[in-house]
Amino acid sequence: MSRLPPLTAIRAFEAAGRHENFSRAADELGMTQAAISYQVRQLEDRVGAPLFVREKGRVRLSDRGRRLLPAVTGGFASIAEAFDALREEDEDVLSIDASVSIGATWLSARIGRFQVRHPDLAVKISLANELIDFGLGGIDAAIRAGRGPWEGLRGDFLFRQHFTPICSPAFLEANAIERPGDLLRVERLAPNDALWTGWFAAAGIGKPEPRRGIVLDSQLQEASAMLGGFGVAMMTPLFWRADLESGRLVQPFETLYLPGSAQWLVHPAARVGVRKIERFREWLHAELAAERDFLPREVWDQPT
Repeated sequence: MSRLPPLTAIRAFEAAGRHENFSRAADELGMTQAAISYQVRQLEDRVGAPLFVREKGRVRLSDRGRRLLPAVTGGFASIAEAFDALREEDEDVLSIDASVSIGATWLSARIGRFQVRHPDLAVKISLANELIDFGLGGIDAAIRAGRGPWEGLRGDFLFRQHFTPICSPAFLEANAIERPGDLLRVERLAPNDALWTGWFAAAGIGKPEPRRGIVLDSQLQEASAMLGGFGVAMMTPLFWRADLESGRLVQPFETLYLPGSAQWLVHPAARVGVRKIERFREWLHAELAAERDFLPREVWDQPT
């Protein structure tokens, strides 16, 4: 007799454990709550121990269930990756996910060149700041900030995260900003963000006093606010090279703050060698190589 419990019971346990909620697991799998409960009971009988603690109308994973869940979730992810790698019907569609700040600026401005180089590939770009679960399928690769490496993923270092104050020329002139310390008295977007503290320290200035201010979700929103005449923001010069070179935005000081994280291209390690991913990876590195003269060498050196 097979030592592997019924797949339906394993799937019910994985969904219920991930949500720690039988109703939400039922909605995800298109089953009833009673069916989820029955399948979990079947699995618990097979294991010989409770996988959930049931208390006052809710459930939570037991210690044994908590140990089991990562292996089961990882197993389903590996299965999904294996099927993704075998699919032929979408080999001509590359799905990329990127955070809003890089995806809506640097990447969107250049992706047309990838299409020209590889006209046989269609490209879909989605923008989101949340982490991507490759096990759910639908995304081939993602560009994300972090420190890496990550188990089960191939991570390609792109460049170090770097930030500096950027504003409109009119704001710079109207506020007579001449020294880094002048930024302590003007309107700063996300004024209490740790990036400001780090940059002021790099510029030889003490920690700024807490203050009220506007916090936006992305550098794209911050640029809109600045071009509308409001404030100065900590931004990534690489994303705004065209605007800086055209004079629409200005970088008052050369000092950069590098917090220690980096931008990476990541995708499941099981999909190394998939043509569309490899072509995008090669193109991305070529595009970044053309940017090396714009920023100091330290931005391009991977932290050890």
